[in-house]
Amino acid sequence: MVENQETIPDQGEPDGTNGSATAAISPDGRPQFGERYVVAARTGRAVSLLPGEILRVINTHGTQVCDFWAFCTEDPREFMSMEHLRAQLETIIPQAGQPLCTNRRRPILTFIEDTSPGIHDTIIAACDLHRYHSLGVEGYHDNCTDNLRLALLAIGRRAREIPAPFNLWMNIPVGRDHAIDWLPPVSRAGDYVDFRAERPCIAVMSACPQDMIPVNGKDNVPVNLHFEVFAAGSFIP
Repeated sequence: MVENQETIPDQGEPDGTNGSATAAISPDGRPQFGERYVVAARTGRAVSLLPGEILRVINTHGTQVCDFWAFCTEDPREFMSMEHLRAQLETIIPQAGQPLCTNRRRPILTFIEDTSPGIHDTIIAACDLHRYHSLGVEGYHDNCTDNLRLALLAIGRRAREIPAPFNLWMNIPVGRDHAIDWLPPVSRAGDYVDFRAERPCIAVMSACPQDMIPVNGKDNVPVNLHFEVFAAGSFIP
């Protein structure tokens, strides 16, 4: 017998807490157009988008990775999926101009602009408490998985599952021997990416807390990010 999906436990309960829990931009996540919001170092924030609206994510210092997700507003069981978009785009790094699809193979966002050198990652799972324990951490460590959970809870939403994120500016080259490396970003201060919403969705951004390997710069110091939302059909400065 197939278990009723409503009775399957979700994955929305965080393992700890941080500023993500109280950082909602509004009770329902709807933004003020053109306002620049901060995603504080080691935390996450969520924003609710309508079709045609444009989300700009800014690598303020140039060294910070942003774990990025998008969930369909009507049904969060449909979300931007790295494994599905790799098959659709036939690449491991999406480029500006390409649609980003869900686990139901429908477009949820279009990647419309990228001022950085274009190095991002779709392979690595979001860091979580288990990842830090495997790296030798004892006790709690901020992590992108909890940042996602907490950012959604802050706007009255909940993660039913934890998809792999689109890791903006994360530099994970794949070698000829198929091995991967963990390198600092090649982005520059002020580089940004723009996404256009193709359906109502909740986007979540986490300023990755990783401070043990140099994915957030050679000094391993997480810093903040910023984002803005522009109205559908508006001019983007």
